[in-house]
Parts: sequence; C-alpha cells; structure tokens
Amino acid sequence: MTRSYVRKLSTILLDAVTDKDPLVQEQVCSALCALGESRPQEALSACEEHLRQNEKLAAPYRTMILRAMQTVVSSHISELDKDMARAVILLASSEMTKVKDLVCDWQQAASDVLVAVGRRFISTVMEELLHGLQPGILPHYFVVRTLANLSVSNVFGTVPFLTSILGTMLPMLAAAKHDTMRGVFCYALQHFSESTLEYLANLDQAPDPTVRKDAFASDISSAYDILFHQWLPSREAKLRLAVVEALGPMSHLLPSEKLEEQLPKLLPGILTLYKKHAETCHVSKSLGQILEAAVSVGSRTLEVQLDALLAALHAQICVPVESASPLVMNNQKEVLRCFTELASCSPDRLLAFLLPKLDSGSERTRVGTLQVLRHIINSAAAQMEVKQPFILSSMRVPLLDTNSKVKRAVVQVISAMAHHGYLEQPGGEAMIEYIVQQCALPPETEPQKPGPDSEELLADSVRAISVRTLYLVSTTVDRMSDVLWPHLLQFLTPARYTGALTPLCRSLVHLAGKRQEAGPDTLLIKYDGHVTLPSPYAIATRLLAVSSNPYLGDGRGAASLALLNVLHRDIHPRLGQRWATTIPLLLQYLDEHTEETLPQKEWEEKLLVFLRDTLAVVSDNTWVCQLSLEMCKQLPCYNGTPQEKNFLYKCVGTALGAASSKDVVRKHLQELLESARYQEEAEREGLACCFGICAVSHLDDTLAQLEDFVRSDVFRKSIGIFNIFKDRSENEVEKVKGTLILCYGHLAARAPRELVLARAESDILRNIFQCFSTKVLGIKVETKDPALKLCLVQSVCMVCQAICSSAQAGSFRLSQKAELVAQMMEFIKAEPPDSLRSPIRKKAMLACTYLASLEPALDEQEQMDMIHGCLHSVMAVLPEPEGEDSGLESLYQDTMHALEDLLTSLLRRNMTPRGLQVMVEHLSPWIKSPRGQERVRALGVSSRLLQSFLEHLHVSALVPFHNLGLLVGLFSPRCADLWPATRQEAVSCVYSLLYLQLGYEGFSRDYRDDVAERLLTLKDGLVHPDPATLFHTCHSIAQVIAKRLPPDQLISLLLTLVESLGDPDKHCSRAAAVIINCLLKERGNLLQEKVPEIVSVLRSKLQETPEEHVLRAAQHSVCLLASQHCEAVVSSLLGSPLPFDSHTCALWWALASEPGLTAQTLGLLLQKMSGDVPFKESRAFLLSGSHDRVATLLPLAATCALSEVMSVPASAPAVLELYPQLFVALLLRVGCTLGVQLPRNLQAKERRAAGSGKASRSLEPCSSAAGALQLALVRGGSEEVVQRVELERGWESLRTSVGHEEGVARLASAMAKFAGPRLPLVMKGLVCSPSSVYEIQRVTSTAFLAELLSSNVVNDLMLLESLLDNLAARQDDTCASVRRLALRGLANVASGSPNKVQARGPQLLTAMIRGLDDGDDPQSRVALEAMAGLVKLVDLVEPRDLRPVLLHVAIRIRPFFDSDKMEFRSASIRLFGHLNKACHGACEDVFLEQVVGGLAPLLLHLQDPQCSVATACRFALRMCGPNLECEELAAAFQKHLQEGRGLHFGEFLNTTCKHLMRHFPDLLGRLVSTSLFYFKSSWEDVRAAAPMLTGFLVQHVQPEQRPQVDLEHLTAALQLLLKDPAPAVRMKAAETLGRLVKFA
Repeated sequence: MTRSYVRKLSTILLDAVTDKDPLVQEQVCSALCALGESRPQEALSACEEHLRQNEKLAAPYRTMILRAMQTVVSSHISELDKDMARAVILLASSEMTKVKDLVCDWQQAASDVLVAVGRRFISTVMEELLHGLQPGILPHYFVVRTLANLSVSNVFGTVPFLTSILGTMLPMLAAAKHDTMRGVFCYALQHFSESTLEYLANLDQAPDPTVRKDAFASDISSAYDILFHQWLPSREAKLRLAVVEALGPMSHLLPSEKLEEQLPKLLPGILTLYKKHAETCHVSKSLGQILEAAVSVGSRTLEVQLDALLAALHAQICVPVESASPLVMNNQKEVLRCFTELASCSPDRLLAFLLPKLDSGSERTRVGTLQVLRHIINSAAAQMEVKQPFILSSMRVPLLDTNSKVKRAVVQVISAMAHHGYLEQPGGEAMIEYIVQQCALPPETEPQKPGPDSEELLADSVRAISVRTLYLVSTTVDRMSDVLWPHLLQFLTPARYTGALTPLCRSLVHLAGKRQEAGPDTLLIKYDGHVTLPSPYAIATRLLAVSSNPYLGDGRGAASLALLNVLHRDIHPRLGQRWATTIPLLLQYLDEHTEETLPQKEWEEKLLVFLRDTLAVVSDNTWVCQLSLEMCKQLPCYNGTPQEKNFLYKCVGTALGAASSKDVVRKHLQELLESARYQEEAEREGLACCFGICAVSHLDDTLAQLEDFVRSDVFRKSIGIFNIFKDRSENEVEKVKGTLILCYGHLAARAPRELVLARAESDILRNIFQCFSTKVLGIKVETKDPALKLCLVQSVCMVCQAICSSAQAGSFRLSQKAELVAQMMEFIKAEPPDSLRSPIRKKAMLACTYLASLEPALDEQEQMDMIHGCLHSVMAVLPEPEGEDSGLESLYQDTMHALEDLLTSLLRRNMTPRGLQVMVEHLSPWIKSPRGQERVRALGVSSRLLQSFLEHLHVSALVPFHNLGLLVGLFSPRCADLWPATRQEAVSCVYSLLYLQLGYEGFSRDYRDDVAERLLTLKDGLVHPDPATLFHTCHSIAQVIAKRLPPDQLISLLLTLVESLGDPDKHCSRAAAVIINCLLKERGNLLQEKVPEIVSVLRSKLQETPEEHVLRAAQHSVCLLASQHCEAVVSSLLGSPLPFDSHTCALWWALASEPGLTAQTLGLLLQKMSGDVPFKESRAFLLSGSHDRVATLLPLAATCALSEVMSVPASAPAVLELYPQLFVALLLRVGCTLGVQLPRNLQAKERRAAGSGKASRSLEPCSSAAGALQLALVRGGSEEVVQRVELERGWESLRTSVGHEEGVARLASAMAKFAGPRLPLVMKGLVCSPSSVYEIQRVTSTAFLAELLSSNVVNDLMLLESLLDNLAARQDDTCASVRRLALRGLANVASGSPNKVQARGPQLLTAMIRGLDDGDDPQSRVALEAMAGLVKLVDLVEPRDLRPVLLHVAIRIRPFFDSDKMEFRSASIRLFGHLNKACHGACEDVFLEQVVGGLAPLLLHLQDPQCSVATACRFALRMCGPNLECEELAAAFQKHLQEGRGLHFGEFLNTTCKHLMRHFPDLLGRLVSTSLFYFKSSWEDVRAAAPMLTGFLVQHVQPEQRPQVDLEHLTAALQLLLKDPAPAVRMKAAETLGRLVKFA
C-alpha cells in the first residue's frame, strides 16, 4: 500500500510536469524533490519508471524530471542501494544517449545525474560509461563529456581509470571527423590532465600513491600529436580554442624530451591563434602553462622562440583594456604571467626587447611596455636587481611623454621602482622630479577627450595618482627618506611647481618630522653642496605668499604654514617659540572656515600681522632687508595669480616698513615702480597698498619717491627715462597715472594723521590732480577712462577721510572744496541712471560726505543740487534679475549706504523742521513712485534721516513741530504698501516723527512713551501680506497717532490722508480710509467746526474712488431704519430678487452688526423659513409619471438671508439666544431639501453666476441650508463642531442622499463632544420629528438621536432613558432606514453609557435578535446593523442574559461567513470573535462545536481579498484561542495575528497546523473535509490557501491518524486543482501533493 501510494503521488506530480506555467513546473519539481527527501528510493523509482514508460514525453519535461532526480541523488547519495543506483545509472545513460543528435539541456541533465551518482558508485558509473566507449566506435558526445566532468568531481576515483580510458579513447581521435566530437575530446583531455596534475600534487591523500607522471606520458604524447598537428589548424574557432585549452595542462604531462622537441612548433602554433581569435584569454592562459612547463624543465629552445613570443605577448598587452570586459582583463593578467616566466629565464633579452619600445610612436605600445616593465620590477625583483641602472637610463624618454595614459603608467613604474631601491641609484632624482611635475598639473586642464580609437581614461587622474604616490613613497618607504630630503625642497619656489605645493609640503613635513626625531636641536637643511636648494628667505616668502589663498590646491595654505612651522629654526633661530604659538592659531582659523566662508581680507590681515610679528621678533635689519629683497625677486613669479601677487606687494610694504635703512627703502620702491605691470588691476591695487603700508614708517621717503616718479617723463608716449615706458599707448599711460593716484590715496589713508594734514593739499592732492590732468586745476585735458576716474574718486575719498579723522580737522580749511565737490558731482551725473556697473558713484558720494563736513560750508543751492543729483543717480537704478551676480547686489547696498550717509551729513547742518521738510520734499516723488523698488529705497532713506534727526535733536526752547501732520500723512498710508520692506520702513518713520514731537514738547531724548512704543510691536503684523492683518495693524497705528497728535495738526493730517485715498496702490488707499475712520472715531469730537469741510472732501474723493470701503458708510442708514421698522425692513429685503446682490448683502450685514436688531431679525427669518412648505412637486414632463421637487421661494430666501445675517461675527449673541430653534430648523431643512431643485428661472441665474465666477453663496436649497447651519454653529460658539465635521468631510456627506446619514452622525458626534449643554433643547425639538409627514426628516432626526447615544453626554444630561424609549418606539416605523438607525442607536449605548447596558440587557438583545430576524428588509441591511450592534453589546451584557441566545446567534450568522458581500463577511466574523470573547474560555460544548466548525473558514479567510475581512478573521481567531484550551495555539494566534503586524501566512498556517495536530489530532478529518469545500471557492487566494491548510495538517499529523482522511478523495481533489486556471492554486496543490508522502 505504501509503495503504491507514493507511486500514485509521484505519478500525479509527474503528469503535472507538463504544466504551461514555469512557476508551476518549478513547484512540481520541488514537490518531487520533497517526495525524494522522504522516500528517495521510491521517488527515484517512480521518476525512472515514468521516463521509461513515456517515451514520447518531450525533452524539456524529461529534463525537469532528470534535474529533480539529480537533486535527490545529490542529497541522498548515501541512502541509495546498489540496485537503485544501477537503475538510475542505466536510465540516465539511456536518456543521455537515446538520440545521437545533441539536445544539450536534456542530455546535460542526464549527464549530471551520472556525475552525482558517480560520487559514490564510481565503479558502476564507469562500467556503464565504458560500455559506451567501445574500441573502434566513436562514443556519444555526452559519454565523453560525462567522463571529463567525473574526473573533476571525483579525482581520486577517476584517475586510476584514466590509463584504460585513454587507451580506448586515443585510437578514436583520428576517427573523429566532426568538430563537435573533436571539441568534447579536447574538453576531456583538458580535464583529464588537470585531474591528473591534482592527483599527483596530492599523492599523500591519494588511494594509490604509486601513480606517476610517466604513466600518462605516452598517451598524452599521442593525444598531443593529433590535437596539435591535425585539429589545431581547423577552421572552426571553437575547436581551436578547445584544443589550445587542452594543450596547456597537457604540456605538463608530456615527456620533457617531447616537450623540448615540440616547443619550436608548439609555440608558433599557439601564437598564430592570437591573430585568429578576438577573445584571447584562453590562448594566453594556455601559453602561460606551456611556458611554465618549459621553464620547469629548463628548456633551451625558448631562446630561439623568444623574439616571436615577446612580439606576440607585447601586442596582447597593448590591446586597449575596457573595464567592462572581464575577458580582456583576464587576458592581460595571463599575458603578464607569461612575461614573468620569460623574465625568470631571459631577463636580458626581455629588457632588450622592451626598453626600445618606450620610444615608440604608438601610445598603446608605450603604455603597454610600461605596464610590463612595472610588472617585472615587482614580480621578478631578483632578476631585475642588477639591471637597475640600465632601466633607469631607459626611462628618460618616457619622462618627456605628454600623453596622459603614458604619464599614468610612468608614475606607476616609478612607484614600483621606489619600493625596490631604483631611486637610490644615479638618475633617481629625475624620477622624483617627474612625480613632482605631475603633481603640479592643473586639474581643470588635465582631462582629455578620448579619441575614436582610444579607450576611456580611468577614474584616477594623472595628478591624483601622482599625489598619492609621492605621499606614500615619502611616508611608507623608509629607504626613500634620505633620497627625498632635502631634494624635495628645491621644488618649493619655482612657479611651475605651484600646483604641487600641497603634496610637497605634506611630504616635507613628514620627512622633517622624522629628522627632528633623530636630532631635535640641529638644522634640518644642510646647504653644503646643495646649491639648488632655496634660501630660508625664499622658503619663507614662498610659503607665506601662497598661504594667502589657503584653500586652493587641496588646502595648500595649511600645508605651507605647517611646513613653515617645522622649518622655524632654519628660517631664523629666534622664531621657534613665537611661531609655536602663532602658527597653530592660524591653522585653527582655517579649520573653522571653508573656502566659501573665509573672509579674505581678514585672513590676509592675520598673515600680515604674523609677518610684522615675525619681523619684530627677528629685529635684524640685515635679515629684514634680505627678506624684502627676496620678496621683490619673487614678485614676477606670481604674474599668473593676481591675488597672491597683490598680497605679496603688501608683504613687501610690511617688510620695508620694518627696515631701518632709508636707502634700501628708496631703492626698492623705485624698483617696484619701474617693474610693476600696470595693466593688471590687482597689481595696481597691490602696489598702492605697498606704498601705503610703507608710509606708516617712511612717509617722507615714500612721498619723495613718488614725486620723483611723477616729475619724470613717464607720461610721454614715445620717450621716457625708463626703458619700460617706451612705446606705451595712451591707455597704458592712464593705467600708470591711476596707479600713482592710488598710491597717494593709500599713503594718506595709512600714514600718521598729524603728518598727513600738513601735506594734504600741498603734496598729496596737488600731485593727485597733476596725474589726473583735469580742468579742475587749470588743465583742459579730460580723461574718459573710467578706471582713472575711479582711482581719483577713491583717492580723494581716502584723503578726505584721513583729514576728517584727524584731531585738527575742525580747524582745517580745504580751499579746493568747491572744485572737488563739482568734480565728484560731475562723475555722479555721468553715470547711467538706470544701471549700476561701477563703484564710481558710491565712492564719489562718500567723498562728498567727507567734503560736506569740511570748511568752508556749501551754500543752499549747492546742497540742493547735490541732493537732487545723488537721488536721481541712485533711486532709479533698476533691480538686478534673480540669480544675477551677488557682487552687484553688494555694490548696490554699499551705494545706498553712501547716499544715506551723505543726506544725513547734510541734514545735520540744518537740524530744524524746515530742514527736515526740505529733505522729505526731495524724497516725496520717490515715496509715491509707482515702482515698488523706488518706494522701498525712498522710505528706507527717510527712515535713516528721521532716526539721525532724532538722535541729534537738541531743543533749547519749546517750539511747535508745525509740519508733523503733513509728514505723518505722507508716511502712514505706506504702512499697507504692497512691498513688505516699505511697510516696515513707514512704521519706523511714523515712530520717529512721534518721538520728534515729544522732543519738541520738551521730553528728554531717553524718554520712552508707552503709546509710541506700541508701534514697534505692531511692526510684526506688517510682515504678512494678508490685507486684513495689514489693515488691522494700520488701525492700531492710527490709534497711536490719534493719541499723540496735537489738535492743531489733526486737520492737516486728515486732509493729507484724504488725498491718499486716490493712491494708485489700493492697499495704501484702503489704509488711508482705515486711519481716517479711526481718527474720526477717536478724535471726532474735536472736529465740529471742520466737519463740513471733511465731509465735502470725502464725498468728492468717494465719487472718484467707488471702492467697497467707501460704500460702507451707507449701512448706517439701514440700521437706523430697522431700529424702528424691523419687520418691514426684513420683509422688503426678502422680496429682493434671488440671488441677493452685493448691496442687499451689505444691508443684511448692517442689520447683523447692530446688537439691538440682530435677534429680532433672526426670529422673523425663522418664521418665514418654517411657515411655508419646503418644496412643491411638479412633473418634469407632461407625460412623465415621476415628480420633481421644486423649492418654494420664501423659505429659500429666508435661508439665504439667515446665512448673510449669521455671516457677520457681531450676530453671535443673538444666534446664541436662538441656538436650539436655529439648529433644529436648519437641520430638518437640510434633510427635507435633499434632491430639491431650484425653480427654473433661478437655475438659469445660478448657472450664469457660476459661469462668471460671481456667485458668493450657492442657491441650491440643500447647500444653502447646510451653509446656514454651519454659520449658526459658528456664531453660536460651536466652531469646534464645524471644524470637526469639516475635518471628517461630514458637511459634504450631509448634502448627498447617499451620505446624509453619515453626515448627520458626524454632526451629532461633534455636538455631543463640543456642544453638550445645548443638547437638551435641541433634543426636545428633534423628538417631535417622528410625527413629521416627511420620511427623510424622520430619518434625519433618528440618525442624529442614534449617534447621540454613542456619547456619555446624554447620560450626564439625564437624557438616556427618554432617548432609549424614543428609539425603541421607532422600531415599528414603516421605513427600514428608520428601523435600522434605531437599532444603531440602541447599540450605541455600549459605547456611550456602558454601565447602563446590563440594566437594559434583555431589552437590547431582544431588539438586536429581532433585527437579525427582520424579514421586511430584502437587502438584509437591518440584519447587518443588528450584527454590528451585537458586536458592541455582547461584552457588556450579563452572561445569564447572553447564554440563552448564544447558540441562536452563532447559527444565525454562520451563513454570512461566505457571503458575496464583504461587509456581511466582515461583520459576521467579527461578531463570532466577540461571541468567543464573551465566553471567557468557559463555553459550553454545544458552542464549542460552533468554534471548531468555524476554525477552518476563519483560517482560510485570512487570505480573503478584502482587507477588512482578513482583519476580522485575525480578531476572531485570537478570541477563539482561549476556548480551544490549547495554550500553544492561543499563544501562536496572539503572536502572529496582532493588529497592524504583517502576516507571513505560510509560516502562521504551518505553526497553527502543528499545534492543532499535536493537541487535537482527532480534528484532522473534519478540518480537511472543510478545506475541501473551499477548493471550489470563487476567490483565488482562498482557493490557494485551502490546499495549503491541508498540506500543513498532513505534514504535522502522526501517520496513525491517516484513517481520518479519505486519501482517494483528497488526492483526486488535489489532482483536479492541478488543472485550476490560477497558477498560484496549481502551485499550492502540487506542494500539498508532495506533503502527502507523510501518509505513504
């Protein structure tokens, strides 16, 4: 029986192998393997029999069965008996050789079976295979291939047979005519040779240690003759490769004489294959093996073949390597291995061949040669040691190569040389210099575009690999320390090595550190014999100069300073202690910044301070002069780096300032003037800074040197006293002039103030203008060079600043002031007014600022012209587009600051209200400009002027601030400007004006007024662009103004503000209106006499500006009228056409704004809305049987009016008073208008309004009622209710027939939570609704009341009992929806008042069971509600009340488990879980039967396609666990089925079935039969889960339980599932069939 059942399972699975789905096929094979795991003999037997009996089975399916057999054999080889092994061997042999043609997958699978069996039964396999290897008959292809694979998988078992195999096989080689057979013979010979070599290499482990290499020599020699002489010349490429792969290992087994004899033919034969094959890896590998064999026997014939070998191998190494091609990379490795073999036997010949190739014209040849050279330096170090000088001398040519790939290769060769002592030989210095040269390559110019015939450059650049090489050689190769030090120092100063400074410095620091460890008190640099080493002055100058740009070149600043610190003793003996303190601080500063954050000027100043400190510590004039001389010498080295040269000029000035020799100072200054490159802007600035710094200590010498230079013939175009000025163009002369002017400016700025004042006009300004040559000093030639203008302006500015900062500036009188001012204004006016491209106007305004403070004072007209010209030059500049150069933005900011400083300086000379008024009049056109950027600038300048005026105000007598009203009226409307910056500045202006008024009233400057200080807090409200926020803030500002404005200034302020109502900026216009209204409210009692004037001005202005804020004044009339005739006003307004226009709405708002009118208005509107029918029914068409509901006009108009009134916040008290009436009426209005249409005339109006976008409120009856209800809640203080319902999308649901009940429930829930105290009166109104003739109103009220019971608030308000009775009475309603909602409400007691459930338990359970049995609802929606209600109640009712109905409920809900409707499945399963939970592990046997019966459906529905059903199953199973009285099962349910946790269904089902079968084995038959029912489920996932359940049950049950299962029926069902249309189902069926072996 057992054997026949396993056979049956196997047969079923084997029949299913032909499934069309690959995944199912794979699963069937896995099932076969599972059978094999348990019963390997039987499974293999079944497979063997199936293949024998089904001869016509297609090859792909036979292949899968054979692979399954190979898996079983590999895993259970030790369990097979000889008979089974023989049967498998015979089958596999038959399958492998059944057809003569090659069917690779099929025959290969059979071959793999033989190889797997051969691991143990080698003799039997060999016996069978040798039957196919008969003398004189060509064997089957796979017989030979299987023998080859066997030799690899079982070396020790196969090699003893090889002599016999070779003896039989070798005579067949000549008979093999087809390339396929020849190829497999080569494959076999290759593997036989490799196995033999492995056997011989491990003789100590071999079963027969007497085996010798000679035993195979004869056979291999014979095979060699055929392979080499007959098959290698074949035209078939695959055969040639197979031959060559075989010849490699065969060469090791050839007799040495034979190998020596064949090498002259063999090597050329192999080499010719390089020309015939694109992929040459196998050729190179074989060649390497042959060379290795030849070298091992000491072959002499290699010398003859060497040239050909070297040429061929060199050609291979020069093939371009593609990183994505592993074959080419492997070929390179094999070729290099060949070179290693050749280097070990013929190093001289190899070098003689390689080194001349370094001068080849081919890039690939040079790169390949260098690659080989590097390899043999590393791999054949012993043979190459004596060749070091020769190799070094040969590297001279590659060192000159400019190709990037060659450079990379050269660097790699030098790195190898360094590790093997080459660089210690003569000529090694050139190698080091080459590395440094590559380190100096500029990164941006190094990458080259690959040509069409060249491969891509590798990721590492030449520079990067050179930098790494230099550092590694310096730090890791100890023998290189004496070679590199101090040799690397000579590369510090030449400009061509600038790019290599960072790696040089780092290497030198490391090397110096090693030397300091050896001798800490000795000098590191020995100049004896090293004439090329730089001097200490040169080193210090170089390292200091490059540190000015510290992050360039991978951080050369830090590296240079570190090296400078290490070399302190060599620079000067006194510097060690001081530098040990100062240099770490500089390095720390660099660490704290990045290239983007480093302040360049501050960093340079730190370096100059460091230099000055160094000079002071040395305090040696000779050393200082020598250092300054070296600095001057190095200046030309920085022509390509302007920034560093500029800094070096400053260093020169610093050094000269510390020198005590005047002759040296004059000489160096003269040389600097003669050698400067005046065309470079940075150099001109640097030279000027140098003169300025030097003048700090040598003012007279510096002035004298400049005057000598100015008096020279330098300005002549053709002839001059200095040769460098010959043939200069006019432009070049202008540059020289500009430089000299700058020199004078910097000289004045830096020299001692007391000395500058005496020479300002006589020496400095006179020479400046002599160089400029303008008409100011009587010279009629004008310059057009903007750079020269800028130099003049900058120098004049510096001179004037120096004068002003002098202690004697107050007594100094500048005679040329007027001419200087005129010249500066001329420059300013010449600049384009709409763009800013140069700092000329900024510098000119700064100069004017300093000039204005000097005597003599400017007259009034000159001041006016200066102010007007500067404003027009700056204010109209167009803003730069987004993303433009940030430098222009910085220039503009500086220019604005210069303008502010100038105007402030002029204002201080006339600190009166009149002077302030003049300034503001100049700014007024810009303050009112239509262009925003001009307003921002003007308000910003005004704010700074007022602040300055306030700070410098000194009132000696109480005088009126007569123009305060005009100024406040100008600035205050700008508090609502469109531009945020303008708003902020406007508040600042008003703030300053109020404090100016306080100052004129006599208050001290430090007095702080609480009212005025509020303006500062109000500025925050002007940040946001929200108009309401802006105008509210403006109102608050107006309140502040009203409190502090003098009465006599009020009318002027109002008139100014009225004019602002016409401002083109609407925000400013509205702000003016807000301020006017506030002023009238706050101070109107003072304007009695002026009212006619004010009203007249307002009326005329409102006619010009018919804006909304102007119209609001009319609302007061309606309020007065309604206070006397409210009902008439309401009736009249309700008669207005729908929809209400804006004027009607504004009047409703006015009524709502008056507290005395609002409640009366709302009451009247409620009467109008509820006093008429909500709709009338009419036929859509004459012949139509259906009726349309059309809204009646009066209730609709009243609803719209309620919305308008309640939309005003002021209506809140009245709404609160009428809260219950409004809520009930509007809620029922919402219900009864569902689906109600507008009258046709209003429909057309609604469509037009919607199309034009003018509809403010919807006229649709239900929407308008819902909107009014929301407003009633908001105004009644229940805003949280509105927000919560909106958050839950309840308002949207409320307006639709489908979601109305849900919307009402959400509203009721929110009311219970946020408006509990309102509910008694609301309930009182809704309880009366059951008598309503409108069914929908009964549904609405029932839904609301039902939801209230879910909250405890009804219990707190003592409303519970009345509510329960009311809902219980509604169970008899004719409407199913009302009955359903009544059940929902009764069930909601469980969540709202759970403590009341027990008292009402029988009544509630009776109601729910009545709902379960409701027969008047064909859709069973009432039953569904009853199930949901029972879920809530069962855990709370008394057990004695629940027990009698428990079984009835369980039986009643069981059919719903498999309902087609998701919600029924979910509710019934969840209720089943709660019934189990209510039993608390102590259920009666009769209910336990229901639990057991539901277990399988619950497990399978975990795979339900609906997530909610699967979640309910999780819960139900967790609840069932305790009732099953199995702790392990309950624990498994709790662990795997937690909510929110991912479920691995297979793992869970496996665990569950394990516990079920361990504790309840008797349930096997019942569970299996239940799962069989679900084999026909309509849901694919459930259908797939059913066989899984069966399979796991079978897997874990004991075999003795087999009688419970009808195996025939189960097997048949699973066999039927194997034909299921869903692949997943077929896969699970196959998997389960594999598990049924348990019952075999």
